[in-house]
Amino acid sequence: MPEERLSSDTATNLFLAQVASDYIRESKSRRRWGLFFKLFFAIYLVIIAFWIVEDDSLGLSESHTALISIEGVIGINDNTSENIIGSLESAFESEHSKGIILSMNSPGGTPVHAARIHEEILRLRNLNPLKPFHVVVNDICASGGYYIAVSAENIYAHPASLVGSIGVIWDSFGFADALEKLGIERRVVQAGENKTMLDPFTPATPEGYRHMQSLVDDVHDQFIEAVKTGRSGRIAEDDRIYSGLVWSGQEARKLGLIDDFASINSVAREVIGEENIIDYTIYPGVFEQIRREIRASVSEWLSIGIQGFR
Repeated sequence: MPEERLSSDTATNLFLAQVASDYIRESKSRRRWGLFFKLFFAIYLVIIAFWIVEDDSLGLSESHTALISIEGVIGINDNTSENIIGSLESAFESEHSKGIILSMNSPGGTPVHAARIHEEILRLRNLNPLKPFHVVVNDICASGGYYIAVSAENIYAHPASLVGSIGVIWDSFGFADALEKLGIERRVVQAGENKTMLDPFTPATPEGYRHMQSLVDDVHDQFIEAVKTGRSGRIAEDDRIYSGLVWSGQEARKLGLIDDFASINSVAREVIGEENIIDYTIYPGVFEQIRREIRASVSEWLSIGIQGFR
């Protein structure tokens, strides 16, 4: 009996020791996580403070030319109308910006995003009539990019820049014959007789093509009207301009698609009269990337936690 009691006491002591060890380890883990989040919050405050101080160090409180850049396809990634309009509003609202340059290097994009940016520029220019707004083309300013550009007071480019492509396209593919040859059966359930119009897996219909043609013609007419209004008195009477053709900067100046040849620096220095340039473009930045990573990690933790309770 004493030996059994001793064995039982030993097992109890070992169990209690294990429980205590687990508790200490868990406490240390909680302290480490607590320290991590406190440190992260402190870093967050430091970054915010740095941005506030950096605004002054960048010269935002001094006279300058505001620069906004559009690089790539309009409407995707960071080139959404929301981001670009946010940049424009900051530049126009700054009392120290003496003028604004929109640096354009885009092959185009979605007509809705381009139109919204175009309309917002016109609104901001109307509210700030004394603040000049110019577009400087780099390699290319085509389609939706040019839709935005015609809202500017002047458009500048390089003789080798590509400008134009005033047109609208809706493209697709057709695989109906390929499916038949491969013996593949297309199964689709639809509500609304036109929901499969121009479906790539079914034969196209004349009615579908006519409808889509009227749609792109409508958007094209809106594009043409914006160009004629924005370039009134400067653009040539030449129907080729609205045919979707792209022109070199050299030819674009002859047709009135652009006003002259110039760079960002020369426009800031010689047109706006303020060579100090500050970039107002909204970029995701390091902090935004960290925020996205944390949000993804939290979502993953929550998902794991929810699965654990199933």
